[in-house]
Amino acid sequence: MSTRTPPAHAPVVVIGGGIMGCSTLYHLAKMGVSDAVLLERNQLTSGTTWHSAAQVRALRNSRNLTRMIQYSVELYGQLEQETGQAAGWIQKGSLSIATSEDRMIHIRRQEALAKAYGIPAQSISPDEARERWPLMNADDVLGAVWSPDDGRVSPSDVCAALVKGARSLGAKIFEKTGVTAILTENGKVKGVETVNGTVMCDAIALCAGLWSREAGAMAGAEVPLLACEHFYLLTKPVDGIVGNTPTLSDHDNHLYIRDDSGGLLVGCFEPMGKPIAPGALTESFEFGLLPEDWDHFEPMMMNALHRLPALETAEVKMLLNGPESFTPDGTFMLGEAAETRGLFLGCGMNSVGVAAGGGAGMNLAHTIIHGAPSYDLSEADAKRFAPVFNSVEHLMARAPEVLGTHYDIAYPGKQFKTARKLRRLPLDSEYTEAKAHFGQFFGWERPLYFGKEQEPELKFGRPDWFENVRQEVMAAHETAAIFDASPFGKIEIEGPDAEAFLLRVCAGYVGRRAGSVIYTAILNERGTFESDITVQRLSDAHYRLFVGTNAIRKDLAWLRRHSADFDVSLTDTTQTYAVLGLMGPESARIAAEVGAPELNDIGYFKHAEAHIAGHHVRAARLSYVGEAGWEITCRSENARSIYAALTNAGAEPAGLFAQTSMRVEKGFCAMGHELDSDVTPVEAGLDAMTRKSGGFIGADAIAKHKAGGGVSKVVSLAFEDEAAVPLGHEPLLLDGEVLGQTTTCAYGYRIGRPIALAHVERSLESGSEVDVDIAGSFFKATVTIGPLFDPQGSRMRPS
Repeated sequence: MSTRTPPAHAPVVVIGGGIMGCSTLYHLAKMGVSDAVLLERNQLTSGTTWHSAAQVRALRNSRNLTRMIQYSVELYGQLEQETGQAAGWIQKGSLSIATSEDRMIHIRRQEALAKAYGIPAQSISPDEARERWPLMNADDVLGAVWSPDDGRVSPSDVCAALVKGARSLGAKIFEKTGVTAILTENGKVKGVETVNGTVMCDAIALCAGLWSREAGAMAGAEVPLLACEHFYLLTKPVDGIVGNTPTLSDHDNHLYIRDDSGGLLVGCFEPMGKPIAPGALTESFEFGLLPEDWDHFEPMMMNALHRLPALETAEVKMLLNGPESFTPDGTFMLGEAAETRGLFLGCGMNSVGVAAGGGAGMNLAHTIIHGAPSYDLSEADAKRFAPVFNSVEHLMARAPEVLGTHYDIAYPGKQFKTARKLRRLPLDSEYTEAKAHFGQFFGWERPLYFGKEQEPELKFGRPDWFENVRQEVMAAHETAAIFDASPFGKIEIEGPDAEAFLLRVCAGYVGRRAGSVIYTAILNERGTFESDITVQRLSDAHYRLFVGTNAIRKDLAWLRRHSADFDVSLTDTTQTYAVLGLMGPESARIAAEVGAPELNDIGYFKHAEAHIAGHHVRAARLSYVGEAGWEITCRSENARSIYAALTNAGAEPAGLFAQTSMRVEKGFCAMGHELDSDVTPVEAGLDAMTRKSGGFIGADAIAKHKAGGGVSKVVSLAFEDEAAVPLGHEPLLLDGEVLGQTTTCAYGYRIGRPIALAHVERSLESGSEVDVDIAGSFFKATVTIGPLFDPQGSRMRPS
């Protein structure tokens, strides 16, 4: 153990000595922060890390999460050579079996993804699966996927190796040094108080595992995670277990299985976990376990006995019950907190901490030093959760469900069932009456589609809601539909420097006169997307920004952190205003009928005031769905009267699924799909919307990218087979070689074909044909550069 007196100052303080803390410290030192320190209130790995089953399965549901764990695999494999400390890396592969047709589709989709990401994976027969796991009962196995590069480590050993590497570069570790306070000034961290003295610092990496929520609160930051009990069974030696085995994944039965010291380790992610109330695990919980709960584990035990008959005679060593932390959506948190500058979160690992730890620690260190991870990890952004999710009540409901979805089949349209109805739209009762099926976004309940009372059957084929969405799309195409955009974030920018500030942070030309609407990118210094927004200029000194529903905390934090040199105020008015998109050829008639004929005089990308049902509105002439209309902003309390007037005049409600279908037909890009922090406007085909004069953040990088011959990598696809059901992330192949992936998929009701947007790695021409791998079946698709459907006379926004 190191000396117990930490230094008076360190550039970065890492709080927590589990896999995330050790990895972050190691990578900080590797990247040149040789005087970083790690503070652990007990001993290294004594929280969750020490009892981890420590499986390292590379494939995840996105390219960059997979890339992150591939980095972990490479790191764990070479740590012994670098440090002399063995990490216990055992690379025996993993075997994922399927006992249902839908699970077979699921693992075939995983196999296709693995090949696209360069991970060896192959489908094998039940007999071949039995050969790799002779103790397995394979009578009900339909097939399997074999991944030879997967493995596992010894969690304590890998942390010891990381710490040894960090120390060799000058970093210091202080055990038995609990943090008692985090010091902040003007919303920025400046130090930590510990039981052994105060350490002033410029940044903190909060990697405190189960206790990160409470530690974040010391700095005024919200860190929504909760501990749940996690079980695995250990047996004494079993006949037939010789040496090390692959990991056996029987996810239909919620199980993972491997050898352990000549016996068996049988772990589970049961359908509904057991939450642990905050405060139940105190600072004295060191290398601690929770009581065995055989009643809770019994259903999983029955599943295990079916899969492994040898368990009937195996002698049980123990039922290990150790806590793990879970977030509201099942993905970890990585990045700077929304509320507190200099506080960087690396926590909420959802039982994949050891697998993710190497790559996640590298990316957290990169974020601390360079301001961003080394590649886009927006799905893990620490700012993505609505504050309402930090409620103990909501976490106690949601975290056990998140644990239970760990091995779920990735059906399209799947929604969480717990912690729902947290935020309701102003028109929630109207949508409920119209039989809306809701999805949750940033806590808001938003209609996905209308007209079905019963829960849909989730499946990979044509969905239950197919005809419902068709009706909504055709209403927007033939008459008029209302799309609710009320959950969009609204940010008021006011002050004498409002224009100068937005010219700095926005790539588009926001200097147009009052009454203008501008679609623009917000870029970082690398010239890649932080966000895309729509801006309405209300007066010389007042703008209203409309930002993505899930991006409000992230975008507001970004804007605030770049406004210090400008005389402006920023106000979040998201809940003050509702936004209703009235779209379709009957929109002009409806506007006149509800008393607002002047809407028809508004030019494209302009906005003006009017009155509907006696209430003031501001209507902007633009569209997200490829049909002419307006986005109408009103006070939230007036939305019901305005909606009643519009529907009485013939408009029908339409949901997000219809909007997505129409967006993809029109070729519009969206954040988190076609746009992210790895993509420039040039690569998205949106460079024409950036100012030629520069002066905005990222302008130099964009100019350099253009000079280097950068071109658009986004294409539209129309499938030849009307029965194809692409879902997203499917590999595209040309002459047998992978050249890209789908990003957003839908059915194009206006063209009568399955459709997609996709990223490609090289230029293609309209009319080119590619093959799309959907769960191992190949479907022909025709490439179009630009929209698949473009109504005559409508000018739209790509937002």
